[in-house]
Amino acid sequence: MKQSILIVDDDPSITVSLELLLRQAGYAPFAVSSAESALKRIEAAGCDLVLQDMNFSRNTSGREGLALLKKIKSRRPDLPVILITAWGSIQLAVEGIRAGAADFITKPWSNEQLRQAVATALGLAAARERTADAGATCREDIDRKGDFRGFIGADPQVLRILDLVSRVSGTDASVLITGESGTGKELLAELIHRNSPRREKPFVKVNLGGIPTSLFESEMFGHVRGAFTDAHRDRTGRFPLADGGTIFLDEIGDLEPGAQVKLLRVLQDRSFEVLGTSQTRRINIRVISATNQDLPRAVDEGAFREDLLYRLNLISLHLPSLRQRPDDIPLQARHFLQRLSTAYRRQLVLTPAAESWLLDQPWPGNVRQLMQTIERTVLMSDEDVITPEAIRRTLAVGSREDARRVLPEVNAMTLDEMERAMILKSLRFYDGHITRAAKALGISRTALYRRMEKYGISL
Repeated sequence: MKQSILIVDDDPSITVSLELLLRQAGYAPFAVSSAESALKRIEAAGCDLVLQDMNFSRNTSGREGLALLKKIKSRRPDLPVILITAWGSIQLAVEGIRAGAADFITKPWSNEQLRQAVATALGLAAARERTADAGATCREDIDRKGDFRGFIGADPQVLRILDLVSRVSGTDASVLITGESGTGKELLAELIHRNSPRREKPFVKVNLGGIPTSLFESEMFGHVRGAFTDAHRDRTGRFPLADGGTIFLDEIGDLEPGAQVKLLRVLQDRSFEVLGTSQTRRINIRVISATNQDLPRAVDEGAFREDLLYRLNLISLHLPSLRQRPDDIPLQARHFLQRLSTAYRRQLVLTPAAESWLLDQPWPGNVRQLMQTIERTVLMSDEDVITPEAIRRTLAVGSREDARRVLPEVNAMTLDEMERAMILKSLRFYDGHITRAAKALGISRTALYRRMEKYGISL
């Protein structure tokens, strides 16, 4: 049975255009011209989605649309509503998102953009309905729903996240992943892509913390030769590289205000211009972003755009820290040890006492810190049986006193080699925490990211 879509707009040219577009896309659309008619139709016949304008009279404040939205959500909280507004009224659309709208589209829209928004909203509504009906599950049940290899954990919080991933991966909904550094946000993004219809297309990772505003357009959209002084050749941007696939925007909370506006525009319109050209290019991508920052607080403080936040987090996933799921610590440790056994051709075993010792640690660096600790222990120990004493010896070698060793002799290293070594040492000491490492090195986060890219250092 075709899904029904209610169009609410007093402009006949718009309703006719939308009806034709949606009918060609396989839906059953019907249009009304007033808020009263929309409410009567919903009560009498129901529908699967509402596509509504923000104004139904000469009053262009948009309050009519907000009032209708609130009435719809009070009667049908589960009914997805997509708002249609002008680019200059995005703040009004943000109010609509707060009131429960599923998404908003700006005029003039592209047909592909509108079809994608409708399909995503309907897909998310179905996913939420399935999630609400689902009962308790176990890791084996989760693994039957998708390919979650590499993501270790059986904690109920993790199972809920993976279950939600299995349900929303098939949509094009934008996903915001939050959590402390080292919890596995990038791996979760890869799982979403791997279980989506885009799995055969590119998965492009971008660390936004390392891109200054002055280079944002060139890095993200590309440039042509001669676009600026140092543009000696054409460059393909990250968004064009991800066309048809998924783009992962890591450290989204570190994006500078000037770049936030440019990102919002391309996410809203799914279009951009290569630097140095005037031709608009359209892209078909899914956006996944991640941060360890509190974005709602950043919005309150004026450091992050609220409209961009709503554009990024149709679905929000929060990864708990390792200390919040302690039962996963032995699972993680045994998994890392198994990988190292294969890599180094050793029969490595973690003693029960070592597992208990690991459980007692706070792990501020989360999974990343645990993995580094296990690997360092294996590399520094001649024994295949990993004991608490072996792990403690490893941590002692990596202690603060060890991090303050004297400089190498003259002729032992070049300046570049020394800089690379100090960056690696600082990152290891602070378990991959970029802000702390940058502060210890006396440079900004952006400068550290640039140097990491220069020396091929990744976390």
